[in-house]
Amino acid sequence: MRKIYNILRTARPRQWLKNLSVFAAPFFAGTLLNEETFVWTLQAFIAFCAISSGAYFINDVVDAPKDKLHPIKKNRAIASGELRPVTAIIIAIILISFSIIYSLTYLDDYFVFSLVFYIVIQFAYSFYLRNVIILDSLVVASGFMFRVLAGGFASRTSISSWIILTTIGISMLMAFGKRRSEKTILSKFSDGSREAGTRETLRHYPDSLLDSMISISASYTILTYSLFTFMSSPEEVGGKISAVLPSILKSPKLMMLTIPLVIYGIARYLYVIYEKGEGESPERVLLSDKPLLYTVLTWALSVFLIIFVFPNLN
Repeated sequence: MRKIYNILRTARPRQWLKNLSVFAAPFFAGTLLNEETFVWTLQAFIAFCAISSGAYFINDVVDAPKDKLHPIKKNRAIASGELRPVTAIIIAIILISFSIIYSLTYLDDYFVFSLVFYIVIQFAYSFYLRNVIILDSLVVASGFMFRVLAGGFASRTSISSWIILTTIGISMLMAFGKRRSEKTILSKFSDGSREAGTRETLRHYPDSLLDSMISISASYTILTYSLFTFMSSPEEVGGKISAVLPSILKSPKLMMLTIPLVIYGIARYLYVIYEKGEGESPERVLLSDKPLLYTVLTWALSVFLIIFVFPNLN
């Protein structure tokens, strides 16, 4: 049972939250509730869960020597010696092979191409790109872009250019926020060699650069999301609601009502990074920080109501 537990935690099921990005294209296009579209997107989600977990096994094998020096990562199954590297590599091959074969069977060629390109980039990151300052963060951020684009390919859905731009912004915010939190964690240890031993690129990231990139990414995300809501087509309000609204709100851009939630969510995430020093794992932050979690859930529910419910109230 202990071995199964170590395999599961190395697979990082919590990280599967990132794979929900594949639902973005059909969700914002209003086609997600179409049965065929939903099935295609769900299959894409399963494929990405398998291949991303396979990438984590490989990453942990490559990082094991450095993870042993890290105050938190030293407890990972491979770094602590609880899971053999050979076992991890075999599991990685099985997961990656399953993902590609599954996608070839049920999804189109464009999705398969994006999936293969994703795993190639992950391998390049694990073996080399993680050691190149700035590029390492951009590669981490690109993972979200691959998921969003792949979701569009899988669901045969056109993706709004503004959604793509917003995804770039939020993914860069999380990537640079992750680096900032990593530096915060390692700075708590007086031995400067520990920082160099765990991730050499962190030594070359000045705090001012990370702070600037985080600020730029946060502002960029708010701007592009606001423009997305503004450029979206007006939603025709159904008869029951229309009867009690003034004429200027008969065809409002209701998506603009979600802008304050996005602003608060980003501000809360920045608070977590700078005051709590917990931005190293975005999915852990989302699940543990209640205000941020409630904000994301409220935003998702609001967008769902605006896209799928309000137009059908007659």
